[in-house]
Amino acid sequence: MGIFGHVKAIPTGDQEHETHALRKTLSWPHLVALGVGAIVGTGIYTLTGVGADRAGPAVILSFGIAGLVCACAALAYAEMATLIRTAGGAYTYTFSVLGESLAWIVGWSLILEYSLACSTVAVGWGAYLVGWLTAAGVSLPASLIAGPTDGGIVNLPAVLVSLAVAAMLAGGTRESALVNIVLVAIKLVALVVFVAIAFPAFNPSNFEPFMPYGFVSEVQDGKARGVMAAAAIVFFAFYGFDAVATSAEEAKNPARDLKIGILGSMLVCTVIYILVAIAAVGSVGYLGLAGSDEPLAHVLRVLEQPFAATAIALAALIALPSVILVMMYGQSRIFFVMARDGLLPASLAKVSPRTGTPVRITIVTGIFIALVAGFFRLESIAALANAGTLLAFIATALCMIVLRRTRPDLERVFACPAPLLIGGFAIIGCLYLLFSLPYSTLTNFVAWNALGIVAYIAIRLARRSRSDGA
Repeated sequence: MGIFGHVKAIPTGDQEHETHALRKTLSWPHLVALGVGAIVGTGIYTLTGVGADRAGPAVILSFGIAGLVCACAALAYAEMATLIRTAGGAYTYTFSVLGESLAWIVGWSLILEYSLACSTVAVGWGAYLVGWLTAAGVSLPASLIAGPTDGGIVNLPAVLVSLAVAAMLAGGTRESALVNIVLVAIKLVALVVFVAIAFPAFNPSNFEPFMPYGFVSEVQDGKARGVMAAAAIVFFAFYGFDAVATSAEEAKNPARDLKIGILGSMLVCTVIYILVAIAAVGSVGYLGLAGSDEPLAHVLRVLEQPFAATAIALAALIALPSVILVMMYGQSRIFFVMARDGLLPASLAKVSPRTGTPVRITIVTGIFIALVAGFFRLESIAALANAGTLLAFIATALCMIVLRRTRPDLERVFACPAPLLIGGFAIIGCLYLLFSLPYSTLTNFVAWNALGIVAYIAIRLARRSRSDGA
């Protein structure tokens, strides 16, 4: 028994009943693709302009700082994922180290990260699709492309893409991972093409002054500006690698594959983001990017490359479902482990003997995400996904530090270097970014977790009632 409730034993991945264990089907290329698939999403297509508006050319430094915080968190994830080789990610680590109560809060917060982010991308994909259909002369009824809060009935494209991805995941993890590799390849090729076209137009004068708004976050002209203000924004283009950790139970060789998947995807994405930022700012200047909703396509249009701009947008339309796939995968595994631990109905933790996947919980997850994407306007609450992510990062780094103190005897296949320094930096950096979120977001985050605590108390009372009745 820990300070925060029951602490379950460090699992080995072989302890669960055969109907409640996931099939090992993934190797490191699948895991790297899962990480890149989650990280490289709408963020790189939009946040370059937002970051340039807040930091100027120093947005490159903002990407580097955000990447450094995430890299420290990734090192903590790599150690914990190779040590606790079962599904669940930050939720499982917290349960195994700090106790059930805090684990519930982390798992409840992860619903914000995965479900809201997934639903937001589904809505964004639907907007891309409607735009392309309109350009092709095909018009969908207005009532079927917007939710009730926007004057429609349901955002049907967002619902359909969510259900299609859920069906794909239910059909098999390995098959879904192979599709994800193809989609990730399309995204990477599109970004490489962008850099190749933009770099020849590079003008060093576009980087002067390099830091027009300073380093620290300050309100200027009614808006938070500075390198750190931009870092708090572009950080959200990085998260997603933690979804790799939720696949620990399905990795063929977790000791090798998980660390390559987590650290490899972070390295690939950090390099891509910095190169894209350098190419974008260097070719048209930060004032040309500031405020653009589609900065990469804008750059290509300024460079008189309309075909390339259209192709970049098309690549986003084709490849964005990979973000939905990975986020929905992560959410379904979180729900699966919570059900296996008795915090959700146990029937949801059953694994299909044919596909080796938790079909029931995957379908439930897909329906839940489809409903949110189809009927709710997410712009005002999407930042909650970021709050959930930051809490998961903090919990993982804290678990790594605590476990180094309490269980130094455990064999660590991957040991995070300087764990106190790197883990501490990850915690402090994530706390800084968390409190850089809008006040309304923090208020909603507290309210969400208050609701979660009420739900947890109800579950505990119901569980105790069943135990007393038995």
